[in-house]
Parts: sequence; C-alpha cells; structure tokens
Amino acid sequence: MMKGIGCPAQREDDKYDGLRSDRVTKGIRHNDVTLILQPTQAVATELSVPRLEIVVSRESGAACRRSATLECERIRVGSHPSNEVVLDDRSVSRFHCFLEAGPHGWTLTDKGSLNGTFLGGTRVRDVDLPRPTCEIQLGESTLQLRELGTNALTTIPVCSNYGELYGGSVAMRRVYATLDRVANSDTTVLIQGESGTGKELVAREIVRRGARAKGPFVTVDASSISSSLIESELFGHVRGAFTGADRERKGAFEAANGGTVFLDEIGEMPIDLQPKLLRAIEAREIRLVGETGTRHVDVRVIAATNRDLEREVNLGRFRGDLFFRLAVVTIQLPPLRQRLQDLPLLLHAILESMGALEQQSLFTAEVCKDMSAHDWPGNVRELRNFVERAVILGAASSMRGGAQPPPFPDPSDTTQITGWTDLDLEEPFKVAKERLVTRFERAYLSRLLESSDGNVSRAARQAKLDRMYLSRLLQRHGVKSKASDA
Repeated sequence: MMKGIGCPAQREDDKYDGLRSDRVTKGIRHNDVTLILQPTQAVATELSVPRLEIVVSRESGAACRRSATLECERIRVGSHPSNEVVLDDRSVSRFHCFLEAGPHGWTLTDKGSLNGTFLGGTRVRDVDLPRPTCEIQLGESTLQLRELGTNALTTIPVCSNYGELYGGSVAMRRVYATLDRVANSDTTVLIQGESGTGKELVAREIVRRGARAKGPFVTVDASSISSSLIESELFGHVRGAFTGADRERKGAFEAANGGTVFLDEIGEMPIDLQPKLLRAIEAREIRLVGETGTRHVDVRVIAATNRDLEREVNLGRFRGDLFFRLAVVTIQLPPLRQRLQDLPLLLHAILESMGALEQQSLFTAEVCKDMSAHDWPGNVRELRNFVERAVILGAASSMRGGAQPPPFPDPSDTTQITGWTDLDLEEPFKVAKERLVTRFERAYLSRLLESSDGNVSRAARQAKLDRMYLSRLLQRHGVKSKASDA
C-alpha cells in the first residue's frame, strides 16, 4: 500500500526584503536594443503552482487504492520515505522516477529504476505525459494522473543578478529566492547542475551572505584527487601514517574550522570513504589518518555535483544515508539552454568582467541569433570561453548549425579582419602570429586557472593537457596559481 503521499502548498507571502541586486538599475545598449536591467528594489512577482491529482492502486486490489492532490512543481516517486509519493512496493526503486511541471504540461523522468517505468505498456525514461490524464505503471503499482487548475501561489523576487550570478529568467530568480533563505542558515546544501552552470559560484554566494562569511572557505574537488589520498585531503594525517607522511598535516575539515567546506564533484567520492564523510558531517568529528582519537570541528558543508545522485543511489554507487544528509536543501541550477533569455545579460556581464565593454560591437545581430539557437552544452563556462575568444581574436564567428565557432575569422570576410585593430602589417608574419598566439595563451591560461580555482592538476584535466607541459606554459607566461595541488 502507499505509506505516504503529500507535499505542502508553497504559498509564501514575504517579499524577500533581504534580497537585493548588487548593481544599480541601468539600461544596456546592445545592437541597437536597450536592455533594461531589473531594479534593485525588493520587488516580487507571484507565480501559480501547478496541481496534480494522483491515484495509486496495486494489482492486489482496490483495498490498496489511495489518492491525493499535490501542489508543487517537482514530485519524486519511489519507495524511500523522503519522496513526495511513497510506494510500499518492493518492485519499486528507492528513487524510481520524478514528475516535473513545465510550460507544456508534466514530464516524467525515470531515475535509473531497476524494473522500469511504463506508459501505455511501453517502457519510458524521459517523456512528456499526455494531457490532461494518463496512467503509468511502476512495479506492481499503477498511478493515475490528472492535471488540475492552479491554486496556490509562490512568490519570487524580481532582480537581474545575485552577486556574481546573472540572469533575470524565472528559473534563475527561483534559485535566488532559495539562496537568500539558505544563506541565513547553517544547513547543509547540495548544489546540482551540469558542468559549467556555476555551482562553485553559488556556494561562494551562499557563504558570502552567511554568518561564516569571514571564516575560511576550503574547496575539495573529489574528481581531482586520487582515491588513495582523498581521506588525507579531507581529514588530514599524522606523522608516519603512511609512506611519505613525514609531518602532521591538516585536512580540509580542520583547515575550514569556523568556516565552510565545499565538496565539489561529491558524486566522485569513493564509496568506501562515504561512511567516514557521513560521520564527519553528522557528528562534526574527524579522525586523522593514523590517529586513534577524534577531533571536533565546526564547519558548514556545501556539496556540488553534476551527477544524478538519486540515480547513483539506485545503482548502489552512492550511499543513500549520505545523500539524505547532504541534500537537506537541494539547489538545482538550470542549464543555459533552458534560460536563453539571459544571454544578453550574461554577455554584458562577461564583457564587463573582462574590461571589454567596447567590444560589444563584435556580437552582431547574426551572431546573437546563432547564439540563441545554440544548445551550449558547456553552459556559462562555454559562453565565457566563446566571448573571450572573440575579444582576443577581434571577431565573433557565427555558430552555424550549433557548431563551435572556428578559432580564427574567415580571411575572406574583411569586416571581421578590420576588427583586429592592433594588426601591424609592417611586422613580419611570423612575429605577428607569435604575438597573437602569446596573447591567446596568456588569456586562456589565466581563465583556465580561475575556473579550476588555481588547481593545476584539475586545470590540466580540463584542458586535456599534460600537467608538466601546463606547468611550463604557466611559468613561461608568468601566470601563477592561487592554490596548491597538495
């Protein structure tokens, strides 16, 4: 039978008085169109919350029939008690699937369930559900779904940015509203999103507005540390704990005492280390490698991942108890392709951060049209790289067919060539080419280190370069890392 089903209405009456845009209201002139940034006042808009009636029945008979009406935009279905719809069905996975409301109705996504999700007798993984009613099968349970009219309202702020996060779309403003509430607490937060969506930036904005703003902020990238060293990286070690441990070393949790530990790419954490991490988060106690006693630490934990941890739990690659401890509050960052209306604002912000606002003319109407048609699989990171490349080369190439722009402008296009204002035809070709390559390498390396938080090993993996070769390039150009790889 169904043990529990429900989700509280999300009516919120406050107007987010504490939420402010960090920039003054202004108009941006871009390709003969003035983009008006939203005002900094505490203005809010109300959005309706979709309602869905769910009737659950079992093959065993009508005695197991239950129904409820849920008012929320995302409904998880599975056998674990943390789901909005909990099914007491052994053939249903812990996180079996979720239902999500969109502009064109509800969609269903299977979370890697063992026995599958079926619609009309066909196994489905990601599908738009028929409207207004449909029936889905999960194990021995049948869910009859019926869309209802909206009722409850949720309030979100109107602003164009949240610190260094930019975007005035509804998706981003929902994120801002959650961040503003989370920042004032000390709860554990899990940030989920594709690579390049700005998960570490979100973590830093949470900390910057919280009580631990003046405390240390220590990042541990689980994907960049070998499994044999990650325990020492997290918790430290005593002298003689293993070969090469010639002195005691603090781990991230102890180094961040009084501040925040940011566990990046937590989905890469070895499963045999996850129980120790769970204890550190729950009890705020750590044990150094080679030490018998424990040490108390006062830290806040923020984690991030581009993996679907609910799917990883179903597949046995991530512990469910650790997932629940991390996901006290979950923030889902939308990919750039789902908020393309934010492109002009992001473009302006990137150019401004580069001190290159005068280069807006590079992004012609044709280029902007192609940018809006691009999927941006690398999200905001890919956008920044595209803008930086255009500024360095003096031309923004069209992204026809969704492909990446060519590294150099078309030689037959004289309008692009004139964008190279510092091109000196008195220089020999070899000298001019070397100067251009040097400018590109220096800018690329600086941005690469910035995106990897100064971690050279992580930067080498991101750029697909040998670490020693990257180190030589950094030394040649005088680009220094901000953090150690230790």
